[in-house]
Amino acid sequence: MSTQPRDEHEYYERIYTVVEQVPLGKVATYGDIAAIVGDGCDARVVGHALGSMGARAATVPWQRIINRTGGISTSGHGQREILEAEGVSFDEKGHARMDTHHWSGPSEDWVRAHGFQPLPRKPPQAQLTLF
Repeated sequence: MSTQPRDEHEYYERIYTVVEQVPLGKVATYGDIAAIVGDGCDARVVGHALGSMGARAATVPWQRIINRTGGISTSGHGQREILEAEGVSFDEKGHARMDTHHWSGPSEDWVRAHGFQPLPRKPPQAQLTLF
């Protein structure tokens, strides 16, 4: 069974379905969403899809999708204020605190049931030692 979308609308709907899974108080990156959607999706496609939502913006939590450094990529939409109201905190540079709020992706059961990819697990970062 192929999960390849037949048209742009269907592809965007797959993106919105994944974005709807990001819970309150969490954020995901454009790249995270693209990795879960798979099928050749990339961060730019996710950005285009979120910018094309129209009335869907009222039901899809677009504000929870940020860039890979935790930065806000939209302007004039009150994204940071909405995220702060949802409990997301920011550092002194204005980036979401990814160590606290980064979503680890949907459950494996959800991924299998809906025909998506699991979010690749990032290896733990090695701690530097001085000696």
